[in-house]
Parts: sequence; structure tokens; C-alpha cells
Amino acid sequence: MAAKKPACCGLSTLEASLVTMFILMTAVCVTLITLMATHKDPKTTAPPNPDLTAHPSLDPTVPPSPGSTPRPHTPYLIGVGRADCTGPPAEIPLMGYANPQQTAAGIHTRLYSRAFIIDDGKRRVVFVTVDVGMISQRLRLEVLQALELKYGGLYRQDNVLLSGTHTHCGPAGYFQFTLFMISSKGYIKSAIQPLVNGIVKSIDRAHSQMRPGRIFRSRGDLEDSSLNRSPHSYLNNPEDERLRYKSNTDKQMTVLKFTDLDGDGIGMISWFAVHAVSMNYTNRMVSSDNMGFASYLLEQDKNPGELPGQGGFVAGFSSSNLGDVSPNTRGPHCVNTGLPCDYLNSSCPVGGTKMCQAFGPGNDMFESTKIIGHNIYRKAKELYANAVEELTGFLHSAHQWVNMTDVTVQINNTHTVRTCKPALGHSFAAGTIDGGGDLNFTQGAVDGDPFWDGIRDALVGAPSNETQECHHPKPILFSTGEMNWPLPWHPQIVDVQIITIGSVAVVAVPGEITTMSGRRLREAVKQAFRDTEVVIAGLSNMYTHYITTYEEYQVQRYEGASTIYGPHTLSAYIQKYRGLARAIAQDQVSELPVGPQPPFFTKNLFNLLPAASVDGKPANASFGDVLQQVYPVYRQGEVVSVTFVAGNPRNSGDRDKTFVTVEIYNNVTESWEVVHTDASWETRFHWLKGSNRRSNATVEWFIPLTAPNASYRIRHFGHHKQMNGLQPVITPYEGVSDIFRVAASFYY
Repeated sequence: MAAKKPACCGLSTLEASLVTMFILMTAVCVTLITLMATHKDPKTTAPPNPDLTAHPSLDPTVPPSPGSTPRPHTPYLIGVGRADCTGPPAEIPLMGYANPQQTAAGIHTRLYSRAFIIDDGKRRVVFVTVDVGMISQRLRLEVLQALELKYGGLYRQDNVLLSGTHTHCGPAGYFQFTLFMISSKGYIKSAIQPLVNGIVKSIDRAHSQMRPGRIFRSRGDLEDSSLNRSPHSYLNNPEDERLRYKSNTDKQMTVLKFTDLDGDGIGMISWFAVHAVSMNYTNRMVSSDNMGFASYLLEQDKNPGELPGQGGFVAGFSSSNLGDVSPNTRGPHCVNTGLPCDYLNSSCPVGGTKMCQAFGPGNDMFESTKIIGHNIYRKAKELYANAVEELTGFLHSAHQWVNMTDVTVQINNTHTVRTCKPALGHSFAAGTIDGGGDLNFTQGAVDGDPFWDGIRDALVGAPSNETQECHHPKPILFSTGEMNWPLPWHPQIVDVQIITIGSVAVVAVPGEITTMSGRRLREAVKQAFRDTEVVIAGLSNMYTHYITTYEEYQVQRYEGASTIYGPHTLSAYIQKYRGLARAIAQDQVSELPVGPQPPFFTKNLFNLLPAASVDGKPANASFGDVLQQVYPVYRQGEVVSVTFVAGNPRNSGDRDKTFVTVEIYNNVTESWEVVHTDASWETRFHWLKGSNRRSNATVEWFIPLTAPNASYRIRHFGHHKQMNGLQPVITPYEGVSDIFRVAASFYY
């Protein structure tokens, strides 16, 4: 406490002595406190971290509870990285809609993995958001194996969190459980390898660029970009619970802003709850959908002059509790009549569920993707610019493997409930308003169908009485937990994980969790922490379909029918995540049981996708020749189209380079410069397979209104396969269009 200055001009001898003694005592106390604070108990001091040798201020300390503030002005060590993970954009099924006709045939936008590494001097966490439908357990295990080979024990299952953006237009084939392999034409090595390589490469780049930095948090609501696609299920939740919230979807977006010590931005993570299904099931181009477009816009904004996928700033947009949330904001209508669909079961009088589709806000899927993606981008950019709340707490991570088929949950003092072996209900086959099923199943079915049940019994067997009772009131279509040929149809062992970054806890949920389920989970985790915001990262680490509340499950719409571990799935997850949170809060993570190891199958994996055939071409033509040429002149806003003799893009392998460039002629340097690639929103790369093993590649360029008046050309790159005796030979080729001009007027 500061002493008042005396009224007189000088101090008495006694006063001077007291002041001197006070100053000496203060100095001694400060010295003792400093010595105590900097003393390190040899039992608790972490081993030296080679990444911190250049930053003495980041010496390890023993962390207090999450959200606690470390020594003042101690920065994090931060790294961000991005890498391509597109893979072969041809013939491989697209993951999400389970439509067998939806196989890849080109590129709308390329796919990327975006990694964020944070180190507080004691612990390190890694968050990766990937342009993929979901993370599969097999994909995660292969990534962890690759990281262990490269980094030893630095990056592990407990501190690496992988989350999918949930685009439904990324290649499938990266699962090891039978149900997913059937819908994806098997386990396809050429599809999973680009994902593994891209994720690991993004972590490599983040690792190599780590430097001291700061993290800021910001939150805000995004309206007019989401709607609940199962409002009837949502209304079955208790009224007093629903009244606590202003909407039946979560509108809040949370942004973490990453800067260096000079305040220059290096990256951003955003969490927002909406399905990435603006691109519908008729699309056959690989696409990152609305979340990917938001990343594209912000990275282009923060990396001026760079091509897409390049530049140091990395913008990750992550999924959240999106289970019942659609971006198709015009809502569902019968496409054959224009009338609203039936409210309870989302079907139409003629055509059933297939005719009930949700659209909007645009006039087609491309415009809708652009609008929703731009809305997400605009809000994230605003929150990023206004982020001033700095995160300064320590890092923690906790992980367990759990047998989700056998979890007992104490619901009150006298009763327990349990989870079930996996099973899918009849309404699973109905699909949703974002993509309905082809057969006569409807949402909301609480009774079986004798016709389909008879076919099921004949093909795969009837569900046991125990499983039927456990899943009640779900009428079981497939008792996948009792189906094990040639491999188990669904996983039993599930990942649960939480990482904390100061006062933010990220809960990795291995599936699609509905709005109210996410709210309950967040509240349960938050109870274990002090002053901590809880965000949900959906589609993380593995995929277990949906997670609804107990009340939503009773309605048995698509989401409830797809909650595979039974009506108490959410309660089991809440119990497990609450246990992780308490372990972190009480610094007892080391005492958590690891849990049963998940399987890593090496036998009976099957691949139903045949090898790419030898490429044919027209007589007297070469690969890369132009079949349909460009016009001499275009105006801004028009579309340039050119078609080439092409090879199968699968022959290009794990290609992280573009199939397309749009190039402008620079009159000053007298050279061609690339202005767009197949990662650009302005281009579309279509691959069309024809007869006699021939195929064409058509490149479209949607000329921006801001495109300079100049000379341009379009180039296409690929590979074709030929046979040399019995040996296949892969040969690169390229083609180029005629030169054309872009001008404001045809008269120049």
C-alpha cells in the first residue's frame, strides 16, 4: 500500500527510518517470492524440449487447472500448416450421401488439411480440420502411425485431434468397417493415402514453422445460414429446456485468432454448426462445399497475390453440433409439386421421401454454396478482426478408448441404463431433406415393415431380442453389431477426447451430434472447469453416425434411427466426457485408463473398385489435344469452355498439383502467369468417361468481373496409361487452348 506524502516539507528521523525499513522488507519479500516461483522441483520438471531452445521464455512449468493464467507475457509456441489432400478425382465414390451413382468425375474445389499446433512449454496439442466427410478410425490410426515414425512420441492419440468439415463431396474409401466399405466400394488405398499424406504434411508444415505467438478469442451469432431439418424431433425435448434458447439451432460462431508476437495474423480456427451439404447428391465433382469456400475466401483475403492453397495464413473452418442442421434455408418442398413436404415424416404424396428436398438460399447448389460459404466467411472475418480476449492458460489433453456397446450410465440414485450393440433403424434408409432415400422408407418410423424385414432376415439375419429391446422404440433395419462378416459392420471401440487451450475446451465428438445434444454435452463438460468455454468439434477422430437426445430418439427420424448405440448414447458420452474433463481439472489425466485398443484390420479388407483401365484416344489424336476450342474473345462474367483428349485422372496418383491452369500474358515480362488453378472457385474441371476407354476433360473458367482486359490461355495436365507388353506405363501429358482475349467489349 502506498504511503501518503506528509503535509510538511521534510521527514522526521523516525519516519525516515521506518520508510527505509519498509523498502528493505519489501525488497527481501520480492526476492524470496521470485526464488520460490522460479524454483523447479526435480520430480516435476519436464525433460528439455528441443523446440524451445531458441525461446527461453517458454521454459516448462507445472500447469495449474485449465484456464489458469501462466506467468505474465509468456507466449505460446504456435505453428500453422496447410496441405492438399484431394486425391484422385475420378471413379471413386463420394462420401456422405451414400448414392452409388455419385462417383467422382472432376474437381469443383480442391480439398485441404489445415493443422494448428500449440505448445505452452509443458504440453503440446494439435488441432487439424480436414476437407473430408468425416474422420474414420482407420484414417486416424494410419495418421498416428505415420506421425510416430516421423516424430516418435511427440504427436499421439491424446494430443492430436482430427476433425472433418463434413463435405459430402470428398472421396470415400478410407474406412475399415463393412457397412462403410460396402457404400464406398471397399477400402481404397489410392483414396486413403492422399488423406494420410495431406494430414501428415499439414502437421509437418505447422511443426516446422512454430514460433512464439498469441491467441485471441471472439464469439458472435450468425443468422440466416442454418435451419433445423428435424424440428419435430427437436420439439420432443422438454419445453423448459427449449425455452432456455432462442433458436432450434446454435447460431454462435467461435473464432480463435493466431498471431505472432508482432501482432501479425498467421491463422484462425472457427467452429460453427451447419451441414456442408450445399452441394447436393447430384454433384459429381470433388468439392469442399460451403465450409471449404469460407476457408478459400479468408485465405485469399489474408494471402493477397497468392494462388489458392498457398500463402502463410491458414484459415480452418470446423464443424460442430450440426446433426440436425441444414444450410438449405428455403426448407423442404416437394420438387414435383412445389408444395411443402409432410411435416412429420418429410415425404411427398407422390414420390415419397425422394421428392422431398430442401434448397436455398441460392437458385442452384453452386449459388447456395457461395452464399452460405460467404456468410460464414464474413462473420468469421468480423470476429477475427474484433478478437481482443487473449487466451493465456495452459494446455491439456485427455483421451480414452471406450467400448460404446457396453457403457452403464447411472441416471439417478436407483436406476442405471446402458448402451447397445450398434443397430440402424428403418428411418436410416429414408435419408433426410438434404438427400432422401430411393426406397419407400419414411422418417419417423417406429414400426417395422414386414417386406423389408423379411428381406433383411433372409440376407443377414434378424436382430436378437436383446438388441431389439435395447434399441426400443427403434425398429431395427440392420443389427450391425451382430454382423461381423467379412469384418465387423460397425465399430465397438470409440475415441473420446478433450483438449484445452487456456480457457477454451475443445470436445472431439466422433459423429454428428444434434443441436440439443451438443448443448447438454457442453453444459456437462463446463461444470468440471472454471470459466472455460466449451466448443464441440464434430466428425472427429472416427465416425459413429448420429447422437441425439433421449427424447429426440423416441421420434425416430433419420437422426434417431442413425444413433447406433441406442437411446442412451448421449448419456453415455456425457458420462465419458465429464470424466475426461474432471481428470483435466484435477490434474489426474495420467490416472485415466487408456481403454481397449481399437482394431487395425489387415485381413478381409476388400476393394470393389477395379483398377483404372488403359486409356484410349481418337485416331490421329494425342492426349492433350483440344477437341472443342475456345472462342477468340470473351467479356467479363462469361464462361470459357475448352475440351481436351484426356487420360483417367486416377492415373495421376496422389497428385497434389493442379489439373488446370488459367494463365494471363504479361506484356511487360513477355511471359505467361498462372492466375487460377483447379483449386480456384472460378474454375471447374469435368472428366467424362466415354466408350472405347476414351475420356474427355472439359475445363470451364467463369471469368470474374474484375478480370483484366488481356490475353489468356487454359492448360490441362494429366497422365495416361498404356501397355508395354504386359507392363502398364504411365505417361504425363499436357494440353493448351488457343489464346483468347478478355475485353469489356467485343469491339476493340
